[in-house]
Amino acid sequence: MERGNQTSVSEFLLLGLSDQAEQRQLLFMLFLWMYLLRILGSLLIILAVSSDPHLHTPMYFFLINLSLVDTCLLSTTFPKLLANLQTQDKSIPYAGCLAQMFFFLLFVGLDHFFLNGMAYDRYVAMCHPLHYTTIMNPRLCALVITGSWIISSLHALTHTLLVLRLSFSSSHEILHFFCDLYQVLQLSCTDTLINELFMYLLTVVFGVFPFTGLLFSYTPIVSTILRIPSASGKRKAFSTCGSHLSVVSLFYGTSLGVYFSSTSIHASRKGSIASVMYTVVTPMLNPFIYSLRNQDMKRVLINMFRKNTLFS
Repeated sequence: MERGNQTSVSEFLLLGLSDQAEQRQLLFMLFLWMYLLRILGSLLIILAVSSDPHLHTPMYFFLINLSLVDTCLLSTTFPKLLANLQTQDKSIPYAGCLAQMFFFLLFVGLDHFFLNGMAYDRYVAMCHPLHYTTIMNPRLCALVITGSWIISSLHALTHTLLVLRLSFSSSHEILHFFCDLYQVLQLSCTDTLINELFMYLLTVVFGVFPFTGLLFSYTPIVSTILRIPSASGKRKAFSTCGSHLSVVSLFYGTSLGVYFSSTSIHASRKGSIASVMYTVVTPMLNPFIYSLRNQDMKRVLINMFRKNTLFS
């Protein structure tokens, strides 16, 4: 890439997922429906949990927070993505790019923490059921949520402030549908060593360490389930954590796969297409995974629809 002498940039160009008009129209309709389905899924979860006192537990408290964060994550990238697919204007202001980067990092970080909070909740419920109400008290839940917001905000703010110190070349085309941190660093004409060190360090902290925490939570859970003598008991026990395990596998499998992929993938449009899996598909599927694989959620949703049918 040719480096220019430009020290500031007023806007970036998001090249998106496709340059072909037919594909853009198809992608617009597809992503619009996915976005609407995600909002609908979040509303269903909030209504289901708030309408049934049996769901007023720490697990579903974390689930509502996770659902709201996933909706915010999609809202960070989707409006600009849909606008770019409909129009020829692919520009995003410099300040808008930094804001998008900040909120994207913030909500992804919150996803990591909330999934770990839910995993710990399942660990206590399965391995220490007699002490569940004592351990998973409202104070601990509030502390987890508050701490998650503080740490994730500091994480996102660190990266954003480090980008502010950079100068950029005359080329300001981002091979992505949003302001991805890695792509923005590639456009800098100044030394990005500090930025890259923080990026890889915090990727490990917010990726590998939480994933290790999930393994420590689910290893004793699986061991406990395997010790249950009856097959029906094992199925019932697994149903309480199966939906969460599916979401965790989908989220970490796609995100770690993208960020630990080769540099050539990051530097091409294939990287942006691969990122769709964890930035778009995973947040969209989360509410439906919890609704379809969770017996309590299915029971509440069925009762809600039956009541609406009777009153209509």
